[in-house]
Amino acid sequence: MSQNKVKSYEQRTHLYGRIWNITALALFLAFPFACGLLFRTGIVWPAFVSGFIATAVIFFPVTFIEFFTFVPMLGSAGSYLAFVTGNLTNLKIPCALNAMDKAGVSADSEEGELISTIAIATSSIVTVIIIAVGVFLIAVSGFGNLLASHALAPAFNNIMPALFGALGVVFIAKDWKTAVAPAVVSLLFFIFGGAAARTVGSLFVTISVVIAIAVARILYKKGAYKTN
Repeated sequence: MSQNKVKSYEQRTHLYGRIWNITALALFLAFPFACGLLFRTGIVWPAFVSGFIATAVIFFPVTFIEFFTFVPMLGSAGSYLAFVTGNLTNLKIPCALNAMDKAGVSADSEEGELISTIAIATSSIVTVIIIAVGVFLIAVSGFGNLLASHALAPAFNNIMPALFGALGVVFIAKDWKTAVAPAVVSLLFFIFGGAAARTVGSLFVTISVVIAIAVARILYKKGAYKTN
């Protein structure tokens, strides 16, 4: 691909990505105001401020950390699309990483950028179709009662561990020496962390990344990685 075409693609990616992200943000913020107008209710500012502070303390740092953690993993176009459509941790990132792994490319390459974007777009379309089918089945049958049954509750409670466990095995097997330290530290934190683990659990993604980089640096200096 020529430099002009690459530059044009990157420029359009950032232009349209910013437009759609700003549009999505505006729609998210417009929803509560639309509800207020529809039901003719005003904002209870003391309750709003207290609720905002309680959520902002957690989600502002998480959002900031996710940006610097996920963008290098997904590429620019994939990141714009993923942040608009949502479900990054439990859907978009596993789909993109698995697709790039199967193709043998990384997100910082032209091929990886395209494959990541296609994987995220495909997962978004499939998600919409599955949700539409599920809503239809719930509306016209007793499918909702089946999903809410106690017999299926353990399965839904373990979707995330099963998903990332399967995905994690692939990447851990590639470089187990680097993966051991962050895995052990994460397990110890979530086993013995108590309330702190539930409160700041999302932040531990970035902490694990820092630990992995530090361990990889130490192992590299000690000659643990063979280079050609």
